[in-house]
Amino acid sequence: MTFGFSRDDAGKFLSYYYDQKIYESDPFAHLDQKGVGKLVQMAADLGRKTRPDIHMGICGEHGGDPSSVEFCHKVGLDYVSCSPYRVPIARLAAAQAAIHNPRK
Repeated sequence: MTFGFSRDDAGKFLSYYYDQKIYESDPFAHLDQKGVGKLVQMAADLGRKTRPDIHMGICGEHGGDPSSVEFCHKVGLDYVSCSPYRVPIARLAAAQAAIHNPRK
Protein backbone atom coordinates (compact mmCIF):
# COMPACT_ATOMS: atom_id res chain seq x y z
CA MET A 1 0.00 0.00 0.00
CA THR A 2 1.09 3.56 -0.50
CA PHE A 3 0.13 6.24 1.98
CA GLY A 4 1.18 9.84 2.44
CA PHE A 5 2.37 9.85 6.01
CA SER A 6 5.73 10.68 7.53
CA ARG A 7 7.75 8.51 9.87
CA ASP A 8 7.27 11.13 12.61
CA ASP A 9 3.47 11.12 12.28
CA ALA A 10 3.15 7.37 11.74
CA GLY A 11 4.66 6.59 15.12
CA LYS A 12 1.42 7.81 16.67
CA PHE A 13 -0.81 5.25 14.96
CA LEU A 14 1.23 2.41 13.43
CA SER A 15 0.88 0.20 16.49
CA TYR A 16 -2.90 0.36 16.02
CA TYR A 17 -2.44 -0.57 12.34
CA TYR A 18 -0.36 -3.60 13.38
CA ASP A 19 -3.01 -4.66 15.91
CA GLN A 20 -5.75 -4.35 13.27
CA LYS A 21 -3.63 -6.27 10.70
CA ILE A 22 -3.59 -3.31 8.31
CA TYR A 23 0.21 -3.64 8.28
CA GLU A 24 2.21 -6.73 9.07
CA SER A 25 5.50 -4.88 9.41
CA ASP A 26 6.98 -1.40 9.55
CA PRO A 27 6.40 0.18 6.10
CA PHE A 28 9.45 2.39 6.66
CA ALA A 29 11.76 -0.63 7.08
CA HIS A 30 10.16 -3.36 4.93
CA LEU A 31 9.08 -2.63 1.35
CA ASP A 32 5.46 -3.49 0.54
CA GLN A 33 6.20 -5.39 -2.67
CA LYS A 34 2.60 -5.59 -3.88
CA GLY A 35 1.85 -1.87 -3.52
CA VAL A 36 4.94 0.31 -3.41
CA GLY A 37 6.95 -2.43 -5.10
CA LYS A 38 4.65 -2.37 -8.10
CA LEU A 39 5.24 1.37 -8.43
CA VAL A 40 9.01 0.83 -8.14
CA GLN A 41 8.87 -1.84 -10.84
CA MET A 42 6.80 0.38 -13.15
CA ALA A 43 9.19 3.30 -12.64
CA ALA A 44 12.23 1.09 -13.31
CA ASP A 45 10.70 -0.36 -16.48
CA LEU A 46 9.66 3.05 -17.80
CA GLY A 47 13.00 4.58 -16.87
CA ARG A 48 14.91 1.87 -18.75
CA LYS A 49 12.70 2.29 -21.82
CA THR A 50 13.45 6.00 -21.86
CA ARG A 51 17.12 5.73 -20.97
CA PRO A 52 18.60 2.20 -21.11
CA ASP A 53 21.84 3.26 -19.35
CA ILE A 54 20.05 4.78 -16.33
CA HIS A 55 21.31 3.79 -12.87
CA MET A 56 18.58 3.30 -10.29
CA GLY A 57 18.63 2.40 -6.63
CA ILE A 58 16.88 2.71 -3.32
CA CYS A 59 18.01 4.35 -0.11
CA GLY A 60 16.93 4.39 3.49
CA GLU A 61 16.04 1.56 5.81
CA HIS A 62 14.67 -0.48 2.90
CA GLY A 63 18.23 -0.68 1.60
CA GLY A 64 19.16 -2.78 4.62
CA ASP A 65 16.14 -5.09 4.67
CA PRO A 66 17.04 -8.47 3.09
CA SER A 67 13.67 -9.08 1.41
CA SER A 68 13.59 -5.51 0.08
CA VAL A 69 17.15 -5.88 -1.25
CA GLU A 70 16.17 -9.09 -3.03
CA PHE A 71 13.11 -7.39 -4.53
CA CYS A 72 15.24 -4.47 -5.75
CA HIS A 73 17.60 -6.91 -7.46
CA LYS A 74 14.69 -8.73 -9.12
CA VAL A 75 13.27 -5.51 -10.60
CA GLY A 76 16.69 -4.48 -11.87
CA LEU A 77 17.77 -1.73 -9.50
CA ASP A 78 21.52 -1.20 -9.51
CA TYR A 79 22.23 -0.39 -5.89
CA VAL A 80 20.88 0.02 -2.38
CA SER A 81 22.00 2.57 0.18
CA CYS A 82 21.42 2.17 3.91
CA SER A 83 22.58 3.12 7.38
CA PRO A 84 26.19 2.13 8.12
CA TYR A 85 25.20 -0.51 10.68
CA ARG A 86 23.03 -2.23 8.04
CA VAL A 87 25.76 -2.44 5.38
CA PRO A 88 26.88 -6.01 6.26
CA ILE A 89 23.26 -7.23 6.09
CA ALA A 90 22.66 -5.38 2.81
CA ARG A 91 25.84 -6.79 1.23
CA LEU A 92 24.95 -10.34 2.22
CA ALA A 93 21.37 -9.92 0.97
CA ALA A 94 22.61 -8.45 -2.33
CA ALA A 95 25.05 -11.34 -2.83
CA GLN A 96 22.34 -13.90 -2.08
CA ALA A 97 19.91 -12.17 -4.45
CA ALA A 98 22.53 -12.19 -7.22
CA ILE A 99 23.22 -15.90 -6.70
CA HIS A 100 19.55 -16.94 -6.51
CA ASN A 101 18.33 -14.61 -9.28
CA PRO A 102 21.10 -14.18 -11.86
CA ARG A 103 20.58 -11.34 -14.31
CA LYS A 104 20.61 -12.04 -18.00
